Amino acid sequence: MTMEEMGIRAKKASHKLASFSSAVKDRCLLAAADQLITSTQEILEANALDLKSAQEKQMPASLVDRLRLTGQRIEQMALGMRQVAALHDPVGETVYSTVRPNGLQIRQVRVPLGVIGIIYESRPNVTADAFALCFKSGNAVILRGGSDAIHSNLAIAKALNRAVAEVCGDIAALQILEDTSRELAGQMMRMNRYLDVLIPRGGAGLIRSVVENSTVPVIETGTGNCHVFVDASADIDMAVNIIINAKTQRTGVCNACESLLIHRSIADRALPAIARALGEKGCQLRGDQDSRNIDASIVPATEDDWGREYLDLIASVKIVDSLDQAIDHINTYSTGHSETIVTNDYNSARRFLDEIDSAAVYVNASTRFTDGFEFGFGAEIGISTQKLHARGPMGLRELTTTKYVICGNGQVRP
Repeated sequence: MTMEEMGIRAKKASHKLASFSSAVKDRCLLAAADQLITSTQEILEANALDLKSAQEKQMPASLVDRLRLTGQRIEQMALGMRQVAALHDPVGETVYSTVRPNGLQIRQVRVPLGVIGIIYESRPNVTADAFALCFKSGNAVILRGGSDAIHSNLAIAKALNRAVAEVCGDIAALQILEDTSRELAGQMMRMNRYLDVLIPRGGAGLIRSVVENSTVPVIETGTGNCHVFVDASADIDMAVNIIINAKTQRTGVCNACESLLIHRSIADRALPAIARALGEKGCQLRGDQDSRNIDASIVPATEDDWGREYLDLIASVKIVDSLDQAIDHINTYSTGHSETIVTNDYNSARRFLDEIDSAAVYVNASTRFTDGFEFGFGAEIGISTQKLHARGPMGLRELTTTKYVICGNGQVRP
């Protein structure tokens, strides 16, 4: 099937999906969750082929972890789908209403975007998450996953489409490209006749390629150079726990901490404890001269390290003299994803929340919570680091737009 044919099918499906009731959509999502569980063995066998290929390519362990599926991870995918089914359906919601002096009734209501294209890498759970959120919000979706996860993605899509056919009949709500070539991806980026929006989800290279080459409007899901700032008043034990979780709980994800800032007044006590705990996890620190004066095991950092998304057991560390310097450093080098301050000072916390220009800003909590599942969205289509039209974890509401509905009784404009 050509990209043109897929686009035509998706556009036709989007018109039908927009008319589905919440009850029909929820029934299909619950059936899809059941199909994932029923198809666990089939999906795991497909995933084993992808894992074997990854090992042959000597893919880094953190990226293999992103690719790996287990029975528990498939159960989590199904749980996310059930949670999406249980969420409020934003389609049809009235955003604004008024009655004009001439009697015209004007309402602004939420409607689906239409057809969503998603280009993503390595994480097969995106296939299920994307389908769930797009379907619940009344959108058709065309997926192009990476070659690393092709067998897994096709197996998941096959299970989901069985559920769609069972509940809703023959409708192209979910289509997935079997050809993962750059040529096909390039064609997808130019499908502005059929795609209403294109969402890249992956590394910096993929995102840059889509943003620079697409004729379809793009929602940019950014890379994550996420920071933890240990303020002068921080509880050191809390800081260590937060940093260990943010950095090492899963290293190959965009909401993992990559950069540490430590206030000079607490550095002599905090940095040794942090470095020791990270060292026990096998994490290398790359730091400025001040941090290396405190701990000689820290590797010298270069200018490039301050802006790096490592996706590995490596983190940068810098000693700062003030909250002002920390805020300036983060706003300079951050990718606008997630940042946290560890502090017991209310004023420092308020300033950090107000002055850090990122999609998610935390006080005394791990950056790993920037996630649609953790935010109660059931799943996410990605984490937007841009400011139009969505920012942060993108759930159902972010996959809708609005239209105006106007009702009159014969009014004409004078």
